[in-house]
Amino acid sequence: MKTVKQNVLDGTSKWSAKLIITVISAQGLIAKDKTGTSDPYVTVQVSNVKKRTKTVYSELNPTWNEKFVFECHNSYDRIKVRVWDEDDDIQAKLMQKLTHESDDFLGQTIIEVRTLSGEMDIWYNLEKRTDKSTVSGAIHLHISVEIKGEEKVASYRAQYSCLHENLFYTLCENNNGQPIIPDAKGDDAWKVCFDEPSQEIVKEFAIRYGIESIYQTMTHFACLSTKYMCSGVPAVMSTLLANINAQYARTMATTATNQFFTSNFGKDKFIKLLDQLHNSIRIDLSMFRNNFPSSSIDRMQDLKSTVDLLTSITFFYMKVQGLSSPPRASTVVKDCVKNCIIYTYNFLFANCDEVYKRESKQQTNPLENHHELNDDGTQISSIDKTTTHSVESNLKSLQFWHKLIYLLKCIISEDRKRYSLVLNQFPSELNVGHISADTLWNLLSADLKDELQKHDRIPAKRSAMKGDDYMRLHFTVKEFYDTSVKIISQAKNSVPEYPKWFEPFVIQWLNENGDISMEYLHNALEKDRQTGFQEISEHCLFSSSVVDVFSPLNEYYRVIKTLEIHDPLVIANYMQRFSVIISQVSLGYANAIYRTFEQVAGQDNICSILMNDIQRSRVHLDQLYKVMGGSQLDNETKFRLNELQKQLSNVLDELSAMFVKSIEPTIRQTIEEVKKQLQQIKENQMNSENNSGQQRGVEASLIMKSLLDYLYQKWTVFGNQCEKTVRKRLLKESWKAVISDIEKVIVLPPISDSNHLLTISSTKSQETYRLLSGELGRDNDRNLTQNQCQILYHCLEDLKEFFQASSPGLKKDYLEKTTELQSLKYVLSLYTQTTDSLIKTFVKTEKEQNRPALEESFGEVLIEVDLFTHTGSGEHKVTVKGTKKIVSMHCSYVFLLNLVVAANGLKWRTTRMFCPYVELAMCGPHLSDKKHKYTTKMKSNTWIPKYNETFHFLLGNEEEPDCYELNVAVKDYSFMREDRLIGLNVIKLTQVCEQDAWSSWIPLGARINFDDAGLTILRILSHRTNDELAREFVALKSARRHKEDV
Repeated sequence: MKTVKQNVLDGTSKWSAKLIITVISAQGLIAKDKTGTSDPYVTVQVSNVKKRTKTVYSELNPTWNEKFVFECHNSYDRIKVRVWDEDDDIQAKLMQKLTHESDDFLGQTIIEVRTLSGEMDIWYNLEKRTDKSTVSGAIHLHISVEIKGEEKVASYRAQYSCLHENLFYTLCENNNGQPIIPDAKGDDAWKVCFDEPSQEIVKEFAIRYGIESIYQTMTHFACLSTKYMCSGVPAVMSTLLANINAQYARTMATTATNQFFTSNFGKDKFIKLLDQLHNSIRIDLSMFRNNFPSSSIDRMQDLKSTVDLLTSITFFYMKVQGLSSPPRASTVVKDCVKNCIIYTYNFLFANCDEVYKRESKQQTNPLENHHELNDDGTQISSIDKTTTHSVESNLKSLQFWHKLIYLLKCIISEDRKRYSLVLNQFPSELNVGHISADTLWNLLSADLKDELQKHDRIPAKRSAMKGDDYMRLHFTVKEFYDTSVKIISQAKNSVPEYPKWFEPFVIQWLNENGDISMEYLHNALEKDRQTGFQEISEHCLFSSSVVDVFSPLNEYYRVIKTLEIHDPLVIANYMQRFSVIISQVSLGYANAIYRTFEQVAGQDNICSILMNDIQRSRVHLDQLYKVMGGSQLDNETKFRLNELQKQLSNVLDELSAMFVKSIEPTIRQTIEEVKKQLQQIKENQMNSENNSGQQRGVEASLIMKSLLDYLYQKWTVFGNQCEKTVRKRLLKESWKAVISDIEKVIVLPPISDSNHLLTISSTKSQETYRLLSGELGRDNDRNLTQNQCQILYHCLEDLKEFFQASSPGLKKDYLEKTTELQSLKYVLSLYTQTTDSLIKTFVKTEKEQNRPALEESFGEVLIEVDLFTHTGSGEHKVTVKGTKKIVSMHCSYVFLLNLVVAANGLKWRTTRMFCPYVELAMCGPHLSDKKHKYTTKMKSNTWIPKYNETFHFLLGNEEEPDCYELNVAVKDYSFMREDRLIGLNVIKLTQVCEQDAWSSWIPLGARINFDDAGLTILRILSHRTNDELAREFVALKSARRHKEDV
């Protein structure tokens, strides 16, 4: 040590040095080629000796690792390091002839040889050669200097620098390349550079030759800058630079800048030193996870000190150098953190399996908290239980993404728990945990979205992946987002996009589980059949199948809800598809129940359970509808589920009707008993003048006892077997059946054969006309008297009270509004009306009696009608004149006064002599004492007869002409047998009322048309066998065209 001191103090005149320069790499070079890259190489020149590296093609971050050796004999020589972009085109060759430089300049750094000593590994910022140059980036050099002699004595500050640097590098070399941090305390501890005796040497030199303390500090800072990555060095450098800043920043800013510019250490030298140090720190912080591992407490402290050093450099730029807007330390650190995280992600993405295996050895079941789904949609514990499916060669397996997300969660956890606590110098601008989560999520999102889009392009039938596999990944991504990303400020108020990426796969999962649900449905029903559709418990009236069918549906929705999707469009799509599955399963179950119901008809207990199952499915559907959102659902889903509820309700109605139909024969038998008891009451005892309302009520109770006892017995059983809603449906169907049977059995029995009572429909079939015409027989005793009608009214009141009182009971308004009761009351009301009143009602209500003639005509009749009103009495006189031709028969309605008849085109084939004539009959009230029927003369063997006959009908003044109609019929006279009807029609007198005279060709039809109300009137009139007018009216309206004699 004394020899070193003496050599520096005395000096020599001989000096030489061996320079070993290793060009390692470069970062962030500017792109010079059209491809967006460069082909860089490096030239190194010392004195007149120049050497170059190989060319690295198409790279902006090249690596060379080439070593060059130079001999230097002048300490004032400079090392010129230049980076070039190699060009080999015509333009480059032309530039070589003009400027002797064919390649593009990328940057340079010039190093003073006299500033070098020992070994140095350092990054140099690339600088411009001229103002027009455009450069960027830095170059990494390793320089080794071997000095063989000393030059003439330098200045004291140069000698001090040489002394300080030689001491520093000698001590580092003796300490395995690590600088020794002196253990000094106190306010001036930062001035102590070495331990004893080295500190005494530099101190003695500084005192003897007047070296300023700031110069000593800056010299030591320059030495430490070559070892700043060593443990403990960043803290010392940060302290030194803080004191340097304090030294120059004590005065005004402009004075501090001027003072620094005139410093003995050298303005450019120190600024260049700081620039290089700033660039090196930025590069090393961009790899902070490797350079400062969180497992080392000392290195974590060095990381914190490095950021402090970066902050001190920024302060120097602002306060000492006087730059207006230097790069902020927080911004630089934030960019470095992002770069490191990006590098980490790319490394994990490229080496996921290897890193995961290494990490999984350190932690048992690392993915144990990830969600899985069973076949029914339920979650299981570990993703490792899944089978890895083979996928297309250009796609990654879904297991890869599970592993990658696990590793990313580890990185974010490390950043939050370790690095965020260290890099806390900028709390309002920098949160390493949040930056890590946000950056990693964005990188993962881009890659995963692209991957899922590739998967989506593969048809589901060809893909080895199932919906469950994608749902597991969906839950893994959700958990990662919720635990790591959702808490950062950027994500708090935003809706994540990842549910959209999984939308087709969730739909696939729903479709697959829809098929599985249909299998569950059939298995559940088969289980019920084997057990005889037993009730699930003594308190439940339904079987286990309805629970087995709807439990998976509830589980599917629970899984969808667990996804916690906030995008309304995605939710709407899921709910629409889910509603389709609900409809398929529910209707499939309802249809299966319906078929089973048909097979077990007559087994009341099983039928009750099946109806309860349908009702319970409606309850489950309603509950599912509410938990899905109810009125908040999209319109399509609401419509589908509401329609489904209606369909299930209709199925329940059909089952209820089928069940009631199975007991209807018994109901009809009891009603037959009611009818018999009603007929046994003598007419003189049922006279309304002698029997009071109270007596009729007692008789009604006696008559209805058998029916009410049977109904009570049935409802006692139903009360124990059926749910409330099912009982109400059965009550409604039973009410309809009872009232309808009372009408058909008691009020309007169509024929003598009771087994045929209910076979005649409301349409006008052939049987209807045979019934009215008496061909099927008629029971005269079934004609009700007025008192019998009154007793039936009391019977209806008793029935209403029973159905209101039976649990759950039907409302009185509902009973009154049923069409069956209204029809029965209407029929009963007709029983109390006179024949004239019924005929009047028929004439005024039946508006389409001519429809058959319009549909198919069998000829036509020319009718002229005049209507006269007697001025004194007000009586109406109708004259009908006729010239008849038979063309094609059809019916029409006319008002008559003078009537002229002719026929044309009659359609009638016969083997006998054809003798057509026209029959005219006036229909309406108050005609029993008047002539109301005429016939024309016969015409022989002509199908276009002309009659020219006039007939007069006296209508009277009791009613208006609109209460009358004229029946027109064309018949063929037959000797010794019934005349044959060719065609007929009806003319309404309302057609004539507004005209003085009326004339028209009337088509002839095969029959007269009438509706249910008209049929009821005709049926009532048909039972009045002692009323000539009633018998005649029924005969007119029930007449039909005869078959032709061919």
